[in-house]
Amino acid sequence: MKQAKRPVSGLAGPYGHPLHPALAAVPVGAWAASFVFDIASRVVDESQVAAQGSRWLIGLGVLGALAATMVGFLDLFAVPAGTRVFRTALLHMAINLAVTGAYALGFVLRGDQPAGPVGGGLLALSAAALGGLAVAGFLGGELAFRYGVRVADEATQAEGYRSTRGT
Repeated sequence: MKQAKRPVSGLAGPYGHPLHPALAAVPVGAWAASFVFDIASRVVDESQVAAQGSRWLIGLGVLGALAATMVGFLDLFAVPAGTRVFRTALLHMAINLAVTGAYALGFVLRGDQPAGPVGGGLLALSAAALGGLAVAGFLGGELAFRYGVRVADEATQAEGYRSTRGT
């Protein structure tokens, strides 16, 4: 259990400060915003501007996901194989890879210069990918908050609760 709390490499972030969750904020935010832009493209006059903004947000999210994936793999190497935590981590990874693939496909299918609002098929693809992202995020929360992967041990955490006032 203790090995899953320590980084296998400094590239994954120091003990108690993993980089994966911080990097994961980039695709989550970009992809959530892209969905808002997708919907906006269907209701505003300058629909091509919103559609182009969505495409760029999707591209940014894919790049951010690739960075998060690299350090996520380093975190996975610290988790003992054959455990519930490992299976949860593999499912988290598989869903995120599928979501990233779906967004990459959506980016390509949108083309360079959208002519108008985002079509229904692309909107459905984004909605499904966003749903998958929510499930993967839930599993990531399970890894960190239930199983304590890359979270400092209780003795280290207790240091933060000691009073700094002299008594």
